[in-house]
Amino acid sequence: MSVSEMTIFDVFLQKSGLKEPSEEAIYKPLTGGVSSDIYRVELPGRALCVKRALPKLKVATDWQAPVSRNEYEWNWISFVAQHFPSAVPKPLAHDPSSGVFAMEFLPGDEYPLWKAELLQGRVDLKAAEIIGRRIGQIHSVSARMPGLPEQFDSTRNFYALRLEPYLVATAAKHPFISDRLSALVDRTANTRHALVHGDVSPKNILLGKIGPVFLDAECAWFGDPAFDLAFCLNHLLLKKLIVENAAPELAASFEALTSAYLNEVDWEDREAVEARTSSLLPALFLARVDGKSPVEYVTEESQRMLVRKVAVPLIASPRRKLAEIAQAWFS
Repeated sequence: MSVSEMTIFDVFLQKSGLKEPSEEAIYKPLTGGVSSDIYRVELPGRALCVKRALPKLKVATDWQAPVSRNEYEWNWISFVAQHFPSAVPKPLAHDPSSGVFAMEFLPGDEYPLWKAELLQGRVDLKAAEIIGRRIGQIHSVSARMPGLPEQFDSTRNFYALRLEPYLVATAAKHPFISDRLSALVDRTANTRHALVHGDVSPKNILLGKIGPVFLDAECAWFGDPAFDLAFCLNHLLLKKLIVENAAPELAASFEALTSAYLNEVDWEDREAVEARTSSLLPALFLARVDGKSPVEYVTEESQRMLVRKVAVPLIASPRRKLAEIAQAWFS
């Protein structure tokens, strides 16, 4: 951590009353993300997290994004904390002028990371079901909450963080299906039904004792809830490349998460949500090997070719049922 970063965080913590001027703070960087600086702050007798958005993401390609996403993330955490307190770390303080917020620190020995569990082949069917249900519940509550569309009018951020690096970038590498991908961009950008997290990934989900805890809501946006479902299911598909012997359990988790989520859909026709998810999922699947943010554990070209072999036909001829996507990949 640079001296300037430490000063920014120290000033913020003191202004918000989370740190006394006389107290020593020890900052320890936390890993896992590419878009922000995030630290565990150790203070006498307690610990918390601080987070600040970066204007340029830490990836190989040139990926710029508005730092205003820090405020949308804070607002998403605050909203969920109001309705489902156990589903997020407790929000502590926020300073929009410096783009920094503080939240509760949750120890890894009590809150294992879902990604780590999956990559070790520990596939918990019940965890997938509970995660799907909670995502659906958040969408359901937000869909009828007045003021949220205006508070989360962050389409510019969502385009910069999700649509452009995933779908637009992938379309440039696949001219044959570029029109399909462009149509998905337009449809997603113009669909407004619920509060979207935008990065519902196993790397952002802790498995708490009383349910999942969601992290990293920088992409928060009032838009198409199908994006969250597709984004999450995508990672259950991708994990088969690493833990192939757990493919049956991954397929069962895919089905359990889907069913639990769709059972919560009450803001629109559930078949419409499933159809949008089914057409979007293969595009996100392909984007994790050919977009600006390739998944780091897919390292072999043979693995990437396998993803393309399954994804491209499903993008060219969209399906309406998620079971058809699972069948094409897991069978």
